[in-house]
Amino acid sequence: MNFIKYIILGILQGFTEPLPISSSGHLVLFKNLFNTNMLQDVNFEIVVNFGSFLAIFWIFRKEIIDLIRSFFGYLFDKKKRNLYQKKFKYCMLIIVGSIPVGIMGVLFKDEVDKFSENMMFLGIAFLVTAFLLFLVKNSKGKKEDDDITYKDAIIIGLLQMIALLPGISRSGTVLVGCLLCGLSRKSSLKYTFMLYFPVSVASMGLGVLDIFQDGNLMNLLLPYMAGLLAAGIVTYFSYQWLSSLVQKGKLWKFSIYCFLLGIFVLFYFR
Repeated sequence: MNFIKYIILGILQGFTEPLPISSSGHLVLFKNLFNTNMLQDVNFEIVVNFGSFLAIFWIFRKEIIDLIRSFFGYLFDKKKRNLYQKKFKYCMLIIVGSIPVGIMGVLFKDEVDKFSENMMFLGIAFLVTAFLLFLVKNSKGKKEDDDITYKDAIIIGLLQMIALLPGISRSGTVLVGCLLCGLSRKSSLKYTFMLYFPVSVASMGLGVLDIFQDGNLMNLLLPYMAGLLAAGIVTYFSYQWLSSLVQKGKLWKFSIYCFLLGIFVLFYFR
Protein backbone atom coordinates (compact mmCIF):
# COMPACT_ATOMS: atom_id res chain seq x y z
CA MET A 1 0.00 0.00 0.00
CA ASN A 2 2.84 2.40 0.80
CA PHE A 3 4.38 1.68 -2.60
CA ILE A 4 1.09 2.53 -4.32
CA LYS A 5 0.74 5.71 -2.23
CA TYR A 6 4.18 6.89 -3.30
CA ILE A 7 3.22 6.37 -6.94
CA ILE A 8 -0.05 8.26 -6.41
CA LEU A 9 1.82 11.15 -4.80
CA GLY A 10 4.29 11.14 -7.69
CA ILE A 11 1.40 11.36 -10.15
CA LEU A 12 -0.15 14.20 -8.12
CA GLN A 13 3.14 16.09 -8.09
CA GLY A 14 3.72 15.48 -11.78
CA PHE A 15 0.25 16.60 -12.80
CA THR A 16 0.15 19.77 -10.71
CA GLU A 17 3.79 20.96 -11.02
CA PRO A 18 3.58 22.60 -14.48
CA LEU A 19 -0.05 23.65 -14.18
CA PRO A 20 -1.00 27.04 -12.64
CA ILE A 21 -2.87 25.43 -9.75
CA SER A 22 -0.12 25.13 -7.08
CA SER A 23 1.50 21.72 -6.63
CA SER A 24 2.49 22.54 -3.02
CA GLY A 25 -1.10 23.54 -2.23
CA HIS A 26 -2.42 20.26 -3.62
CA LEU A 27 0.07 18.23 -1.58
CA VAL A 28 -1.00 20.04 1.60
CA LEU A 29 -4.65 19.48 0.71
CA PHE A 30 -4.02 15.79 -0.01
CA LYS A 31 -2.29 15.37 3.36
CA ASN A 32 -5.19 16.91 5.26
CA LEU A 33 -7.95 15.18 3.30
CA PHE A 34 -6.51 11.69 3.65
CA ASN A 35 -4.61 12.18 6.91
CA THR A 36 -1.43 10.65 5.52
CA ASN A 37 1.95 11.09 7.20
CA MET A 38 3.80 10.34 3.97
CA LEU A 39 3.77 13.99 3.09
CA GLN A 40 5.86 14.65 6.18
CA ASP A 41 8.65 12.87 4.27
CA VAL A 42 10.58 15.89 3.02
CA ASN A 43 13.04 13.61 1.23
CA PHE A 44 10.28 12.14 -0.90
CA GLU A 45 9.08 15.63 -1.81
CA ILE A 46 12.59 16.44 -3.04
CA VAL A 47 12.70 13.21 -5.05
CA VAL A 48 9.39 13.79 -6.86
CA ASN A 49 10.31 17.43 -7.47
CA PHE A 50 13.47 16.12 -9.12
CA GLY A 51 11.31 13.91 -11.34
CA SER A 52 9.37 16.97 -12.48
CA PHE A 53 12.62 18.88 -12.92
CA LEU A 54 14.03 16.20 -15.24
CA ALA A 55 10.88 16.21 -17.37
CA ILE A 56 10.85 20.00 -17.79
CA PHE A 57 14.60 20.03 -18.40
CA TRP A 58 14.12 17.49 -21.18
CA ILE A 59 11.42 19.65 -22.78
CA PHE A 60 13.66 22.74 -22.76
CA ARG A 61 17.00 20.97 -23.14
CA LYS A 62 17.92 22.63 -26.46
CA GLU A 63 17.10 26.13 -25.17
CA ILE A 64 18.98 25.55 -21.91
CA ILE A 65 22.11 24.21 -23.60
CA ASP A 66 22.04 27.11 -26.06
CA LEU A 67 21.65 29.66 -23.25
CA ILE A 68 24.51 28.15 -21.22
CA ARG A 69 26.76 28.13 -24.29
CA SER A 70 25.84 31.74 -25.08
CA PHE A 71 26.34 32.89 -21.48
CA PHE A 72 29.90 31.58 -21.25
CA GLY A 73 30.60 32.45 -24.88
CA TYR A 74 29.76 36.07 -24.16
CA LEU A 75 31.99 36.10 -21.07
CA PHE A 76 35.03 34.38 -22.53
CA ASP A 77 34.92 34.74 -26.31
CA LYS A 78 35.31 38.47 -26.94
CA LYS A 79 35.57 38.05 -30.70
CA LYS A 80 32.06 36.59 -30.92
CA ARG A 81 30.50 38.67 -28.14
CA ASN A 82 27.99 40.30 -30.47
CA LEU A 83 26.79 36.87 -31.56
CA TYR A 84 25.99 35.90 -27.96
CA GLN A 85 24.73 39.26 -26.72
CA LYS A 86 20.96 38.73 -26.99
CA LYS A 87 20.99 35.34 -25.32
CA PHE A 88 23.40 36.55 -22.64
CA LYS A 89 20.87 39.27 -21.85
CA TYR A 90 18.14 36.60 -21.63
CA CYS A 91 20.29 34.70 -19.12
CA MET A 92 20.66 37.88 -17.08
CA LEU A 93 16.88 38.37 -17.19
CA ILE A 94 16.50 34.87 -15.71
CA ILE A 95 18.97 35.74 -12.93
CA VAL A 96 17.27 39.07 -12.17
CA GLY A 97 13.83 37.45 -12.15
CA SER A 98 15.05 34.79 -9.70
CA ILE A 99 16.62 37.14 -7.14
CA PRO A 100 13.39 38.19 -5.30
CA VAL A 101 12.24 34.62 -4.64
CA GLY A 102 15.77 33.66 -3.58
CA ILE A 103 15.87 36.45 -0.99
CA MET A 104 12.37 35.61 0.21
CA GLY A 105 13.23 31.92 0.54
CA VAL A 106 16.41 32.53 2.54
CA LEU A 107 15.02 35.16 4.90
CA PHE A 108 11.46 33.97 5.49
CA LYS A 109 11.41 30.21 4.83
CA ASP A 110 10.39 29.30 8.39
CA GLU A 111 7.61 31.89 8.43
CA VAL A 112 6.34 30.71 5.04
CA ASP A 113 6.31 27.07 6.19
CA LYS A 114 3.89 27.96 8.98
CA PHE A 115 1.19 28.73 6.43
CA SER A 116 1.28 25.10 5.28
CA GLU A 117 -0.70 24.10 8.36
CA ASN A 118 -3.41 26.73 7.93
CA MET A 119 -6.20 25.38 5.73
CA MET A 120 -8.13 28.65 5.78
CA PHE A 121 -5.09 30.38 4.33
CA LEU A 122 -4.79 27.63 1.72
CA GLY A 123 -8.39 28.18 0.60
CA ILE A 124 -7.84 31.93 0.29
CA ALA A 125 -4.58 31.32 -1.59
CA PHE A 126 -6.40 29.19 -4.17
CA LEU A 127 -8.89 32.03 -4.61
CA VAL A 128 -6.03 34.52 -5.11
CA THR A 129 -4.55 32.25 -7.78
CA ALA A 130 -7.97 32.07 -9.45
CA PHE A 131 -8.26 35.87 -9.46
CA LEU A 132 -4.78 36.34 -10.93
CA LEU A 133 -5.45 33.85 -13.72
CA PHE A 134 -8.79 35.46 -14.53
CA LEU A 135 -7.10 38.85 -14.66
CA VAL A 136 -5.22 37.95 -17.85
CA LYS A 137 -7.91 35.96 -19.66
CA ASN A 138 -7.94 38.41 -22.59
CA SER A 139 -4.22 39.17 -22.64
CA LYS A 140 -2.61 39.21 -26.10
CA GLY A 141 0.89 40.58 -25.59
CA LYS A 142 3.33 41.01 -28.47
CA LYS A 143 6.74 41.13 -26.77
CA GLU A 144 9.05 38.30 -27.78
CA ASP A 145 12.14 36.97 -25.98
CA ASP A 146 14.40 39.81 -27.17
CA ASP A 147 11.89 42.46 -26.06
CA ILE A 148 11.81 41.56 -22.36
CA THR A 149 13.26 44.34 -20.21
CA TYR A 150 14.92 44.27 -16.81
CA LYS A 151 11.89 46.13 -15.46
CA ASP A 152 9.70 43.26 -16.71
CA ALA A 153 12.02 40.74 -15.04
CA ILE A 154 11.80 42.54 -11.68
CA ILE A 155 8.00 42.76 -11.81
CA ILE A 156 7.70 39.09 -12.76
CA GLY A 157 10.26 38.14 -10.10
CA LEU A 158 8.30 39.96 -7.40
CA LEU A 159 5.15 38.08 -8.39
CA GLN A 160 7.05 34.79 -8.29
CA MET A 161 8.13 35.68 -4.75
CA ILE A 162 4.59 35.35 -3.36
CA ALA A 163 4.31 31.90 -4.93
CA LEU A 164 6.38 30.49 -2.07
CA LEU A 165 3.11 30.45 -0.16
CA PRO A 166 1.16 27.18 -0.52
CA GLY A 167 -1.87 27.57 -2.76
CA ILE A 168 -0.30 30.42 -4.75
CA SER A 169 0.80 28.85 -8.02
CA ARG A 170 4.36 29.64 -9.10
CA SER A 171 3.77 28.95 -12.77
CA GLY A 172 0.44 30.78 -12.52
CA THR A 173 1.81 33.96 -10.97
CA VAL A 174 4.80 34.07 -13.32
CA LEU A 175 2.56 33.52 -16.35
CA VAL A 176 0.30 36.31 -15.11
CA GLY A 177 3.29 38.60 -14.60
CA CYS A 178 4.59 37.85 -18.09
CA LEU A 179 1.22 38.50 -19.72
CA LEU A 180 0.66 41.70 -17.72
CA CYS A 181 4.06 42.93 -18.93
CA GLY A 182 2.92 42.44 -22.51
CA LEU A 183 4.81 39.25 -23.41
CA SER A 184 3.34 37.00 -26.07
CA ARG A 185 1.86 33.72 -24.92
CA LYS A 186 4.79 31.76 -26.35
CA SER A 187 7.42 33.98 -24.71
CA SER A 188 5.45 34.01 -21.44
CA LEU A 189 5.43 30.22 -21.30
CA LYS A 190 9.14 29.97 -22.04
CA TYR A 191 10.23 32.61 -19.51
CA THR A 192 7.95 31.08 -16.87
CA PHE A 193 9.76 27.77 -17.06
CA MET A 194 13.20 29.30 -17.48
CA LEU A 195 12.59 30.87 -14.06
CA TYR A 196 11.56 27.45 -12.75
CA PHE A 197 15.07 26.04 -13.05
CA PRO A 198 17.01 28.31 -10.63
CA VAL A 199 14.30 27.96 -7.97
CA SER A 200 14.11 24.20 -8.40
CA VAL A 201 17.88 23.65 -8.40
CA ALA A 202 18.29 25.77 -5.26
CA SER A 203 15.54 23.99 -3.32
CA MET A 204 16.77 20.53 -4.34
CA GLY A 205 20.38 21.43 -3.57
CA LEU A 206 19.47 22.43 -0.02
CA GLY A 207 17.77 19.10 0.61
CA VAL A 208 19.88 16.58 -1.27
CA LEU A 209 22.38 16.12 1.58
CA ASP A 210 19.55 15.19 3.94
CA ILE A 211 18.50 12.40 1.57
CA PHE A 212 21.89 10.69 1.69
CA GLN A 213 22.12 11.12 5.45
CA ASP A 214 18.80 9.34 5.93
CA GLY A 215 19.48 5.91 7.43
CA ASN A 216 16.19 4.62 6.04
CA LEU A 217 17.07 5.55 2.46
CA MET A 218 17.77 2.03 1.18
CA ASN A 219 14.44 0.72 2.46
CA LEU A 220 12.61 3.47 0.60
CA LEU A 221 14.75 3.48 -2.54
CA LEU A 222 12.29 1.52 -4.70
CA PRO A 223 9.20 3.56 -3.67
CA TYR A 224 11.21 6.77 -4.14
CA MET A 225 12.26 5.76 -7.66
CA ALA A 226 8.69 4.76 -8.51
CA GLY A 227 7.45 8.16 -7.34
CA LEU A 228 10.21 9.94 -9.27
CA LEU A 229 9.38 8.06 -12.47
CA ALA A 230 5.65 8.70 -12.08
CA ALA A 231 6.24 12.41 -11.44
CA GLY A 232 8.55 12.75 -14.44
CA ILE A 233 6.25 11.03 -16.94
CA VAL A 234 3.11 12.83 -15.79
CA THR A 235 4.91 16.20 -15.68
CA TYR A 236 5.93 15.81 -19.32
CA PHE A 237 2.37 15.30 -20.53
CA SER A 238 0.94 17.84 -18.09
CA TYR A 239 3.24 20.50 -19.55
CA GLN A 240 2.14 19.65 -23.09
CA TRP A 241 -1.47 20.18 -22.04
CA LEU A 242 -0.64 23.50 -20.38
CA SER A 243 1.27 24.67 -23.46
CA SER A 244 -1.69 23.90 -25.69
CA LEU A 245 -4.14 25.79 -23.46
CA VAL A 246 -1.87 28.83 -23.09
CA GLN A 247 -1.35 29.09 -26.86
CA LYS A 248 -5.14 28.95 -27.33
CA GLY A 249 -5.69 31.67 -24.72
CA LYS A 250 -7.57 29.34 -22.37
CA LEU A 251 -5.59 29.93 -19.19
CA TRP A 252 -8.83 31.16 -17.59
CA LYS A 253 -10.06 27.55 -17.33
CA PHE A 254 -7.60 26.99 -14.50
CA SER A 255 -9.08 30.07 -12.83
CA ILE A 256 -12.45 28.32 -12.55
CA TYR A 257 -10.81 25.21 -11.10
CA CYS A 258 -8.84 27.18 -8.48
CA PHE A 259 -11.95 29.18 -7.54
CA LEU A 260 -14.04 26.05 -6.96
CA LEU A 261 -11.18 24.38 -5.09
CA GLY A 262 -10.71 27.43 -2.86
CA ILE A 263 -14.43 27.50 -1.99
CA PHE A 264 -14.33 23.77 -1.23
CA VAL A 265 -11.34 24.13 1.10
CA LEU A 266 -12.87 27.06 2.97
CA PHE A 267 -16.15 25.25 3.60
CA TYR A 268 -14.73 21.75 4.22
CA PHE A 269 -12.13 22.84 6.78
CA ARG A 270 -14.02 25.65 8.49
